[in-house]
Amino acid sequence: MAMVSSLLWIPSYRSLVVSPVTMLRTLAAVTSHRHKSTRFFCSIWDSDFNFHHKNRSTALASDTSASVAVTSTPDSKRYSEYGRLLPCPAENFQPRIEHLVVKEGGTILDFVTKALDLPPLYIADLIHFGAVFYALVCPKPPLTATPEEMKLYNEVTDPSVLKMRSSIKGKTMREAQKTFRITHVDQFVEAGTYVRVHVRPKRFPRCYEIDWRSRTIAVTESYVVLNKPAGTSVGGTTDNIEETCINFATRALELTTPLMTTHQIDNCTEGCVVLARTKDYCSVFHRKIREKQVKKLYLALAAAYVPCGVMTHYMRPLRMAPKVISKDFIKGWNMCQLEVLECRKVPWPNDLVQEAYGIEDISWPNKEFAYQCKINLLTGRTHQKVVFQLAACGALIVGDSMYMPAATAELASPGLNPFGEYKKQFESEAHREWAAEEWAAKHGKEPGVTIGLQACQISWDEGDRSYDAGPPWWAQ
Repeated sequence: MAMVSSLLWIPSYRSLVVSPVTMLRTLAAVTSHRHKSTRFFCSIWDSDFNFHHKNRSTALASDTSASVAVTSTPDSKRYSEYGRLLPCPAENFQPRIEHLVVKEGGTILDFVTKALDLPPLYIADLIHFGAVFYALVCPKPPLTATPEEMKLYNEVTDPSVLKMRSSIKGKTMREAQKTFRITHVDQFVEAGTYVRVHVRPKRFPRCYEIDWRSRTIAVTESYVVLNKPAGTSVGGTTDNIEETCINFATRALELTTPLMTTHQIDNCTEGCVVLARTKDYCSVFHRKIREKQVKKLYLALAAAYVPCGVMTHYMRPLRMAPKVISKDFIKGWNMCQLEVLECRKVPWPNDLVQEAYGIEDISWPNKEFAYQCKINLLTGRTHQKVVFQLAACGALIVGDSMYMPAATAELASPGLNPFGEYKKQFESEAHREWAAEEWAAKHGKEPGVTIGLQACQISWDEGDRSYDAGPPWWAQ
């Protein structure tokens, strides 16, 4: 497997060319090993992807002969469908996550290739992208797990089995079930190891379209300020740490040390991001954020007028989107405040501009004018609060496909939102939670590429260091 390893870590990975001879040798090397493997599928919640993934495909037989039979005659259509991760597709595939338990130790590349019947170079790409994870002990499946899945879990976590594994001695069950990212194709996985494979990672085709040098606002010895393009990830997602701003900016600036993330803005948001050049400055900037020394201003393109002044809402304390918020105080809910500094009428972006930036049609009834708002966040540091607080006022951000369906439903049937202007009275905490879940279900999907939101300015050290992103996409 050394040949695959050496190919994988070539710096110019994006322009990697693999010869047919190399492919044949790699396939031969992988199929020369035999592994017993058991697949199980469960319904999970992944906070970085915000979706429920269900798979009830037929499990592979756990005996060696059946496993070999699957891989000895590879499906040419399957191998064509899962060729390489590059070049990057223009659109994302339907997410697919596989959960595996190792029955016989070996290298991660050999095991996953055999278990999923996929090309070894594709699996090597997934490992390079950071899309393969492991835990020494299988985490407990959710309540939706099938009897077969629970049987497998009970088998591999039986105390009599676990006490025979030296790798987990001295660890608590919680420590042994903690997941880690696989970093190398030759990494050894022992019997009983849990493996999670994000077979279809989230992709960021805009990374390959951007002139990253032109997006650089400032370069100092300690940090780089980047005007992050919408449709890109600052530091990566759970299943993709390759197609990121830090990687592409590092390469474009020809830096010898990779840049480091100091803070985040959403994939669909553009604007100022500070990337550290050293670990020391990364720690320094984190401290400045904790001590509220960093100030960020936002420009939002809203579908309706927003009055200037302070806006206060209370957010249900749940990490997953969409957020449910109330105009009135609710015990246990987090207070969110922002200040609208100015709001002025601007033309609604025309169809060509919206198409160029991948703006999703939010079916707003009046698209003659929009409203550009300058906003200062007074509580918290997540720009997502701009999105859902404006949505709660009926002034959705252009391109906001998540909150649009609920907002239009409320416009059509005032009082539908149980936490809105016509708030409902709840008999109990359970009744309120049920209403929150029902209201959240009326929201749409996460925006795909771009929304009308820009982190337009960032400053710290009492304004001594201040940077502007320039005109937002809708004004160019």
